[in-house]
Amino acid sequence: MPRPPTLKIIEIFASLQGEGLRQGEPTVFIRFSGCNLKCSFCDTRYAWNGGRELTPSHALREIHKIRNRYPADWVCLTGGEPLLQDVSGLVKDLRQEGMKIQVETNATLYRPLAADWYTVSPKPPRYSYRPEYRKRAKEVKLIVTRSLSFGTVERLRKEFPARIPLLLQPESNAPWSVTKSLRMLGRAQKEGLKSIRFSAQLHKLYGWR
Repeated sequence: MPRPPTLKIIEIFASLQGEGLRQGEPTVFIRFSGCNLKCSFCDTRYAWNGGRELTPSHALREIHKIRNRYPADWVCLTGGEPLLQDVSGLVKDLRQEGMKIQVETNATLYRPLAADWYTVSPKPPRYSYRPEYRKRAKEVKLIVTRSLSFGTVERLRKEFPARIPLLLQPESNAPWSVTKSLRMLGRAQKEGLKSIRFSAQLHKLYGWR
């Protein structure tokens, strides 16, 4: 009998969503192992390698235990880059449990999942993304690194529909990045670019996991 498919998972835990438009909502996080970009500014480098091999059913049992004491309606698939792995079976199981599903991705990969929310975060140097996300994304998140140019912000704002907010997120809430983010936001306003917002990492400000 063939072994059931497994997923390589770093951790499963509950917290409040600290980033993006879903900030403050109770959420179960599934952090997957592996990343195809490995950015120098990454704040979850521990997810690049390692992890436990879990079947979707084993992962679901862990989620059940968490939800018994923390009955969150949302689950967030994050990483690393979760779409490096075939998460379709797990997503199907989570949907059957009645959970709402968020996927945080660097957007270089696409899987047609039954997800409620795609958070798209293109990365340097090219800030490329799969075209499907122009329809599927709920938000576009840009980490404001030292190399991020206003031209990139402008390009991405124009390429995505206006209904999809573009978020400027300071790199690890660093003061220099906060200043740069606010400066970029001010310039965007002056140049008539709509639906651009500042977005800090609340979990780092308040010590959430």
